[in-house]
Amino acid sequence: MSLVELRQANRSEAVSGGNMDKVVVRKRIDKRLLIGGAAAGILLLIIFFWLFAPRSDSQSVNRSRLAIAPVEQGVFEDFLPLRARVTPLVTVFLDAVEGGRVEQLLVEDGAKVVQGQPLAVLSNADLQLSTLARQTEVEQQLNNMRSQELALAQVRSANMRDLNQAETDLAKARRQYNLQKPLAERGFVSSKIFNDTKDDLQYQTQRLAILKRSIATDEALQTSQLAQLRASTTSLNSGLAIARGSLSQLNLRAPVSGQLSGFSIQLGQSVQQGERIGQIDSAGRNKLEADVDEFYLGRVAVGQTASADIDGTTHKMRVAKVYPQVRNGQFKVDLVFLGAEPKSVQRGQTIQAKLTLGDASRAVLIPNGAFFNDTGGNWVFVVDKSGNSATRRQVQLGRRNNDFIEVLDGLKPGERVITSSYSGLVDKDHLTFDSDD
Repeated sequence: MSLVELRQANRSEAVSGGNMDKVVVRKRIDKRLLIGGAAAGILLLIIFFWLFAPRSDSQSVNRSRLAIAPVEQGVFEDFLPLRARVTPLVTVFLDAVEGGRVEQLLVEDGAKVVQGQPLAVLSNADLQLSTLARQTEVEQQLNNMRSQELALAQVRSANMRDLNQAETDLAKARRQYNLQKPLAERGFVSSKIFNDTKDDLQYQTQRLAILKRSIATDEALQTSQLAQLRASTTSLNSGLAIARGSLSQLNLRAPVSGQLSGFSIQLGQSVQQGERIGQIDSAGRNKLEADVDEFYLGRVAVGQTASADIDGTTHKMRVAKVYPQVRNGQFKVDLVFLGAEPKSVQRGQTIQAKLTLGDASRAVLIPNGAFFNDTGGNWVFVVDKSGNSATRRQVQLGRRNNDFIEVLDGLKPGERVITSSYSGLVDKDHLTFDSDD
């Protein structure tokens, strides 16, 4: 083969290349696998977020700001602590029945007075003049009524005289008739004279009957009128007594015996009608007044016992009165001592007392805390066994005193609950505790 033929042969083989190159086919991933993988990834992200992202009903709190206490089995003492004030057992207020100017002060504030003792003298010119005018008017009316009574009495006396005269005239006419009748029958007395005597007898008889009926009618009217006059007289006398009593009210007197207090009027001062000028407190007799939370209104009753430690001695008391009016979430009770009062007790003094509401009994207890005001005793946060979180749980709580609350249902001895305030946590169901650092 020549050199030219060899080059041509090589050129033709290099141009085609069909005997040396092969076509490579690429394999593509199935779209369904891609979609499934993406969905799985998104699901994992959601699960991760749900597990580790903060929940709206959960909150992290610092453990150091919480008070955690165990649930215990113990004896529940059903009592209510009271902060009572020593006040007089009986207080009578002094009000000015009539207004006026203070002319005299006869006692000083704080003095011991007896019933009826004069305290002060007031003057009121208008009241004095009006009372005198009223007194004069009443006396005139009384005089007029006495005159009417006198006139009625005179009429009655005149009727009695007329009746007596008519009876006498009838008796004379009857004797004359009885004397002339037999003589007229024998002819010794003329018919005219006898007939005149007979007519006179008939006249006197009718006259007496008419007079008696008239007197009876007058007597009934006079009796009714006299009764009305006497009733009016009594009423007028009462009015006169009231008018005179109004003047006597200008002399202020002690209505009861006791110690005078709040009596601060001054000479020359003008006192208005109805104005309170002081009070009289029962001497040596005191009671205790206490404010009680309205939660106990249905459990406090008259007759319940209480106790207070005074000067190292326990003194017994009882509830004397319960005031049902609730003001600012509290109502009042009065306590009186059973037996002799402590000598060291002073009015205005504050005493710590315990009011017994029921008998002591064994129960499941949790410490009384601020949480009760936030939950109303319907639920609590219970700490789990790890001590790292707490969960909201519905409970049923019963009686409570200053130290403990009785658990009726929902908690067992050995569990732990959060007893501090739930401020800012009332809408949470789960709490996670942060470290104390």
